Amino acid sequence: MLLFRIRADVTHQFELDRLFDPSSIAVVGASTKEGKIGYEAMENVHDFGGRVYPVNPSADGTAFGEPFVASVTDIDDDVDLALLCVPAPVVPEVIEECGAAGVGAAVIYSGGFAEAGDDGAEIQRRLTETANEHGIALLGPNTSGFVIPRTGLYGSFATGVESFPAGDLAIVAQSGGVAHSIAFQATRERRGLSAMVGLGNRANVGFEEVIEYLDGDPDTGAIVLHVEGTDDARSLLETCYDAETPIFAYKVGEADVGDFAESHTGALTGDHALYQAGFAQYGVPTVDSTSQLLDAGHVAATAPLPDGTNVGVVTAQAGPGIIIADRLKRAGVSLPPLEDETTATVNEILPGITYSANPVDTGRPMPEFGEVVRAVAADENVDAVLVYELHEAALGFPTEDLDGLAESVGKPVVFATAGPESLLEPDREELESVGVPVFESPERAADTVAALAEYARVTADAAPAEVVDNA
Repeated sequence: MLLFRIRADVTHQFELDRLFDPSSIAVVGASTKEGKIGYEAMENVHDFGGRVYPVNPSADGTAFGEPFVASVTDIDDDVDLALLCVPAPVVPEVIEECGAAGVGAAVIYSGGFAEAGDDGAEIQRRLTETANEHGIALLGPNTSGFVIPRTGLYGSFATGVESFPAGDLAIVAQSGGVAHSIAFQATRERRGLSAMVGLGNRANVGFEEVIEYLDGDPDTGAIVLHVEGTDDARSLLETCYDAETPIFAYKVGEADVGDFAESHTGALTGDHALYQAGFAQYGVPTVDSTSQLLDAGHVAATAPLPDGTNVGVVTAQAGPGIIIADRLKRAGVSLPPLEDETTATVNEILPGITYSANPVDTGRPMPEFGEVVRAVAADENVDAVLVYELHEAALGFPTEDLDGLAESVGKPVVFATAGPESLLEPDREELESVGVPVFESPERAADTVAALAEYARVTADAAPAEVVDNA
């Protein structure tokens, strides 16, 4: 897939397949000493499915069974991707060698570039110019890399990335540390990923290129962005607007952290309010934490998206239901009255039900709970459904009633619960397996549904405007 850089200062085209789906990899600065980046990167990719070449002019012997070579130009093979585990001053020379060898993409792990002041910025300018001349897609510099779990491609030097489960959500973060943080949280919470990408300094591969690539990826159902700042906000927003894949963003920098951010990835955080307004006008909902980013992205990737901002709430315990209703309303979400037919159906299922308006509260779990959820989900006044039920081992969850419900009504059905882990987990897994995302606090479930409602609102109202010119 050929992707074009949108920003006016770069007109080169890059084959991002050579970055994210390579047939062969060279690890430049490979090492046999544990703890070194060159060792960790080599360990992570040595059995990805293609040939891996360790490159180090100072090393002899083999690394992970492969003989060392002195330079990528000494490799008698077409190399798609080079992982650079060398210090900043050496990188321009290595990129020149990659160009001579026909390497298509490179990941630059080291720091000391634009984020480090004028001297580093000059090094980054030189290596970017060389890469552009040779058509090399650069991820980084100053990044911990990327991971494609479905293909077992772990282009990161971090340990433990092989644990990331494959799924439908793509994480694109300006910070490699944030990308990995969200991915490890996803792993702990059994959320699958189609990709995890840390952009770093964005020498010539930035948000635009990666979003376009992932938008064309059939394995990606939603994209989440961590944004510190960018030199061309309009380009980012236009790329998001043109994407068919749902996108959610977390823009940091509401408080003044500009100097810190610039020292991190060379990012200029810009006016936070302008970014927020810009994302909204270009149809991208924003959230306020990495957990909300993960939660909203996971549901958007795996469930139908709502057509509007009206939510139906069904609870088996009133207290958590009140928290949910309060949190939704404070987020600007509507809890509309249910249709008379729905109310009559609920009362017929459970005569004398505790509260049959919206929220609907049954008072406690019961065998008919799933029937109540189905009735509310079918209501024409409702665009999304949020369910809360404490786990009771004797009853389990209404998995059979909820199986296929979201698809049949064309609305997300989100479930929240709590209970002893040993008893809860099997039922939770079963509910997730039929397409019902499960959260273990009323707040996280409510925030997720609020983000989905915001997605419906901003995509319906999206109208690109001049507000981002100064962002």
